[in-house]
Amino acid sequence: MSRTYRIKSVQILPVPLEQAWKFFSDPNNLQHITPKNMGFTVKSEAHGDRIYPGQIIEYSLKPMLGIKVYWMTEITHVQENSFFVDEQRYGPYSLWHHQHHFKPVPGGVEMTDIIHYRIPLGWLGDLANALFVRRKLDALFAYRTDIIPRKLYP
Repeated sequence: MSRTYRIKSVQILPVPLEQAWKFFSDPNNLQHITPKNMGFTVKSEAHGDRIYPGQIIEYSLKPMLGIKVYWMTEITHVQENSFFVDEQRYGPYSLWHHQHHFKPVPGGVEMTDIIHYRIPLGWLGDLANALFVRRKLDALFAYRTDIIPRKLYP
């Protein structure tokens, strides 16, 4: 069995809580904060412009070597203007649990992402994480730290 890994990313956004929530609770905005070279596309039909518990969101992406991957997540928890959780139902991980937290702070919003993930294939998955998966995820969050401010307040 492979290990469970954890990533935590914290970013301060100098915008009102409602503006941050509106942007991040719209599933279609995810493709705008993902590097273009990952070929990320939302495939499922939106049922409104806000997430809700039980919502299934389907994507395709090319995380490595240009190989297209199908990914399905479910929004399992939503507390308006506070947090939401997405969990993988089908995709490249054996576990993907992603918490998105929003907290008002002086001058804006503290946004915290907490991800727990596991890679299939036992020790081979652990090796893949050490060699490239973790680096790719860290690079994704570094990209988001840079691009999110430009999307929220151009």
